[in-house]
Amino acid sequence: MSEKKVWLVTGAGRGMGTDIARAALDAGHAVVATGRDPGRVAAAVGAHDDLLAVALDVTDPAGVRAAVDAAVERFGRIDVLVNNAGNFHAGFFEEITADDFRAQLETNLFGPLDVTRAVLPVMRAQRSGLVVTVSSTAGIVGQAFCTAYSASKFALEGWSESLAPEVAPFGIRTLLVEPGFFRTELLTPNSTRYAEPVIDDYAERTRQTVTAWTGMDGRQGGDPAKLARALVRLAGSAEPPLRWAAGADAVGTLEQKAHDLLAQAGAHRELSSSLAHDDVPAGA
Repeated sequence: MSEKKVWLVTGAGRGMGTDIARAALDAGHAVVATGRDPGRVAAAVGAHDDLLAVALDVTDPAGVRAAVDAAVERFGRIDVLVNNAGNFHAGFFEEITADDFRAQLETNLFGPLDVTRAVLPVMRAQRSGLVVTVSSTAGIVGQAFCTAYSASKFALEGWSESLAPEVAPFGIRTLLVEPGFFRTELLTPNSTRYAEPVIDDYAERTRQTVTAWTGMDGRQGGDPAKLARALVRLAGSAEPPLRWAAGADAVGTLEQKAHDLLAQAGAHRELSSSLAHDDVPAGA
């Protein structure tokens, strides 16, 4: 068995967070599993001597600090942080209210930032740690009906990638998880909120999209328990990746994005390369 570590997992009361907490415990690690209702978290994950269920709303900075303090008080350290808590505000951009758009960023972006900000001093003192952030293929490729969600996930991608060189000198790594479609609770009413349809021009496409997504719920191809076990394996490796495409569909999404970016870079290469001052050597 690999060295025993202390994991802190947000959003562990249901869905992928529960599976990650269970997988870490099964691998012999200690887990601080958090959620808004610690009783529900404990019931979901299951009784275990190395489990601490803690109340945590990622949008409450005081609660974040209290949860991190409780983790350190119980186990003395935090080796792996999993930023998993999140939700989904779906709808066409014009129909998502400004407040709902901000709320999406508050939970999916600023929540993980606040949790990480509270955990990093612990990891710096240890001179070791891994910050895992559950993003999405929606953080790689945008699509209709996902403007708020993709905005939050694209932001997470840039933040985590930029954080990596800042904390590397302290022995801390970052890992972005980019799942494709997994059979989680993301598309259930508990996790997904649809914008109120108020613009006739979008009405038919809204009906079609909501019907399609509702029909997909519970039929997604990815197994979150397998993802969780694979993540525990990656977290224990000597060189965790900066990004991990979770699922064959995610691999395809990243490959297509790479091809698209190369095509976009070359489409207007001559024009793009003609914008330097005249006194700058060509190609500089």
